[in-house]
Amino acid sequence: MSEAIARELMAQRFRSFLPVVVDLETGGFNSERDAILEIAAVTLTMDPDGNLIPDATYAYHVTPFPGANVEQSALDFTGIRLDDPLRQQVAVSEAEALGEIFRPVRKSIKAHGCTRAVLVGHNAAFDHGFLNAAVNRCGIKRNPFHPFSSFDTASLGGLIYGQTVLARACRAAGIEFDNSAAHSARYDTERTAELFCAMVNRYKDLGGWALVQKEQGLDEEP
Repeated sequence: MSEAIARELMAQRFRSFLPVVVDLETGGFNSERDAILEIAAVTLTMDPDGNLIPDATYAYHVTPFPGANVEQSALDFTGIRLDDPLRQQVAVSEAEALGEIFRPVRKSIKAHGCTRAVLVGHNAAFDHGFLNAAVNRCGIKRNPFHPFSSFDTASLGGLIYGQTVLARACRAAGIEFDNSAAHSARYDTERTAELFCAMVNRYKDLGGWALVQKEQGLDEEP
């Protein structure tokens, strides 16, 4: 299968949407009031055999926006230390973090012949809500992500593996998961990306997506 056909498959696979895996660590559950403390995104691509695979990771420590609330319980859960000197040296504003992530996402959308990104997340509504709130706070006009559509790996994991907890779904899929590294945006995003790819590819291997390829005439060499 040529690279051109692989590109066409990605454009067709999700209705011209490019799946991008996102995870945020936050200072609470209120997207309007609570701070984003970490954000990470993994872009996905497709190999010549039509398998979905992780492409590149982008991860940032984020400085709480002015007036943001941060619950101590959230810090205890994630293990994030806002006063860590190393964190303070590398942390960026919400606007800078979003800009650094959106730039390669837009580039990947174009490279794969897609029209927009669709957020993939574990309990995706949570991350999507915080992402949209940050976009509004920062006055970003060209958000590459669909404003409300998303793919939730918790729901998909429950369907395919009978597991909705990220660590358990990963293990059911044969993906190693280190509990001591969990609740880092980078780590959770990369494991979620592996899980999403595993589930999409398993469906293809069972004949679901292969039937669509045949129907569209995309499984034949040009």
